[in-house]
Amino acid sequence: MGVRGMVRWIDEHKPEFERMALDIWANPETAYREKHASRRQIEALAAAGFRIRAGVGGIPTAFVAEFGSGSPVIGILGEFDALPGLSQRVAATRAPIGEGEFDAAPGHGCGHNLLGTAGVAAAIAVAASLRLAAKGGSGTIRYYGCPAEEVLSGKTFMARDGVFDDLDAALTWHPGSANLALTSSTSALTSAEFRFAGKAAHAGVSPHLGRSALDAVELTNVAANYLREHVPEGARIHYTITSGGVAPNIVPDRASVWYYLRGANRAQADELLRRLVQIAQGAALMTETGVEWEIKAAAWDVLPNDTLNRLLLEQRHAAGELSFSEEEERWAKELTDSLEPYALEESRRFYESLGVPSGTRLPTGACVFRPSGPPVGGGSTDLGDVSWIAPVGAVTTTCAPVGVQLHTWQATASYGSAIGLKGMHYASKLLASAAYELIAGDGEALARAREEFDRRRGGTKYSPGIPAEAAPPVPT
Repeated sequence: MGVRGMVRWIDEHKPEFERMALDIWANPETAYREKHASRRQIEALAAAGFRIRAGVGGIPTAFVAEFGSGSPVIGILGEFDALPGLSQRVAATRAPIGEGEFDAAPGHGCGHNLLGTAGVAAAIAVAASLRLAAKGGSGTIRYYGCPAEEVLSGKTFMARDGVFDDLDAALTWHPGSANLALTSSTSALTSAEFRFAGKAAHAGVSPHLGRSALDAVELTNVAANYLREHVPEGARIHYTITSGGVAPNIVPDRASVWYYLRGANRAQADELLRRLVQIAQGAALMTETGVEWEIKAAAWDVLPNDTLNRLLLEQRHAAGELSFSEEEERWAKELTDSLEPYALEESRRFYESLGVPSGTRLPTGACVFRPSGPPVGGGSTDLGDVSWIAPVGAVTTTCAPVGVQLHTWQATASYGSAIGLKGMHYASKLLASAAYELIAGDGEALARAREEFDRRRGGTKYSPGIPAEAAPPVPT
């Protein structure tokens, strides 16, 4: 079949993958609860002849689907979890499905309904090409069904289980507002919850007999805010109080706070945690309470691979043009009219600096390869863990108008629209073509990707940041 044949195959099978993406969009499931999406993808891959390993990493919704045998082993990484509170119809005004604006149901505000489906389509297309070319024994294509990216831990538990260890390379993508290589890194992150235990008492009659766990939480937060002055440039500390007591007239004997600590690399995030632990212990000492903490996630920073990123963008010659109709352009304008003018202008300036023409709402062409942002971005992803185990290439494609930010209702609307579906199909063509080149090619690109990977990581070896005793927070 080859590359051109795979592109034709993806075009011919568009309806079934659109149904999959929209079905997952219409049935959003948050982290570790993605039973419907996981099952939908497993069924499609199994029907295409893939061997399935379910429940990897101790997570029921995580799985690995494999076709072929031998080297090289090329992975395609997919995701399918949704975000809480971002339910939204495909509309240019706020229109949650089922609940009110302030208590909305989950929604796919990060486009993982598209992300995973494009990966499934690409993997099946590669398998079909390998089957027709009688390439038995010459290579393996894998699709990884990765849950819980939004809480930054699904791939970390999978990595701890060793499921990425024998990869020669991996490819992925993310819905965006232009066709770009993801050549900048992201922040490493540690997610930790601190739980304080005190002593309850009547807050009016005998407060002196109580020991307030909430006081300990608030003292921790005050000290963490002072810590902000003494962290490396670009580090981030943010938190939310997850429990603060039950009534004002009861001294709280239980309280907790959940922190995200971000640094330029794993070492910086670890150092932030060390200091925050000391702060929490000090707060406990001041309030005569006890404290314990749980590491919920510990994602590494992303290690970019220019060789694989270029390879993905080069596939635009086989993928053809990404285009949008006048009706889609009109809807994109209506949606961006809902944005704050300053936010829209800031987004336009950002994309213009990367080569997207000023004023373009729906960029169609693959941009010239260049960094897609600052050296280290403020966000985090558990993709970072995989990128320190094997070379990883990643791109974005146009699935939403310029100005639409991830984790917003406008994003949910876009990723259920015809615009999102077109960007998804384009991504699947880039992924399938690049994966086939890595499997059936002469090995030069793979060798260059490995050389770059070894050079960039230096002597650093990956080790899971999450403790060995930690278990995935699988709902019961």
